[in-house]
Amino acid sequence: MSVRLLPAKDKLTICFAHVAYRMGERFALRNTGIDWFEVRSLDELKARLAEVDVLLCSRFWRNEFIAQASRLAFIQSISAGTDQYSRDMLAAAGIRVASAQGANERAVAEHAIAMILAMARQIAGARDNQAAKKWRGIIGDISKRELELGGKTLLIVGMGRIGSRLATLAKAFDMRVIATKRDISKGTGAAHKVVGQNDLLRVLPEADFVALTCPLTPQTENLIDAKALAAMKPSAYLINVARGKVVNEPALVEALQAKRIAGAALDCAWEEPLPPTSGLWSVPNLLITPHTAGETRCYEDNVLDLLMENLDRMWRGETALKNQFV
Repeated sequence: MSVRLLPAKDKLTICFAHVAYRMGERFALRNTGIDWFEVRSLDELKARLAEVDVLLCSRFWRNEFIAQASRLAFIQSISAGTDQYSRDMLAAAGIRVASAQGANERAVAEHAIAMILAMARQIAGARDNQAAKKWRGIIGDISKRELELGGKTLLIVGMGRIGSRLATLAKAFDMRVIATKRDISKGTGAAHKVVGQNDLLRVLPEADFVALTCPLTPQTENLIDAKALAAMKPSAYLINVARGKVVNEPALVEALQAKRIAGAALDCAWEEPLPPTSGLWSVPNLLITPHTAGETRCYEDNVLDLLMENLDRMWRGETALKNQFV
């Protein structure tokens, strides 16, 4: 089936669908003259799908919506993750889809560095001591003191835009950077060394920090399992700013409780929001942020820049969109 055509600018209706992002508010400041509305719930979106030519959404998307969305020609995903979209179903319907890849590369890489520093400098423990009004004395045991990043090895799993940005930041701290990459023929980029994805277990023992920046795919689901965790140094830290299901959570909990790795910092989990019953809350030396690595004051405008670029391409009759995957 051929792709659905985008209406002219004065006939177009955009829907911004997200529980929190202020997409409409930021879009209004651009004075585009394009008609738009915003919804904050799944029920609101379902009720108004038939009015929509262009949809900006993320976790609100359900593939069964295709049957109701008779006018929908383009989805600009608000997130870089794309696992919620059925490529086959959307392609069959003639609906094009583009991700927000790159909109948060700086933010997520900076968050990963913040987590690395938090682990190295024991920031979470300092915050706990502050809450307990406890002044920690000088530590005599050298092995229990804070780390310096200079000379430490960072292994980046997934050398895409975020991973490449993270490599650049890590090198500024004089870290040695290894990365896994799908196509090693394209060179090392900002890393000192790159290896193929199949070499992960071989290079894990070299790393002081392992940062996950890969997409969630059938190949990366449960990538960091008990075997991978066992290959890490006991002094190493795991940083996940990718997707929760890249890490086998029960295996991680067991590794942390048994002190087989030194610690972990997670920005994502299998189930989000993380339920109060999750065992992750009470695991020793685990830092959790609520999937906020990409949430900065610039995010809405970064996504809207992608949207306008893709709308202009479609109005010019171009077939290739920025970050298009359907």
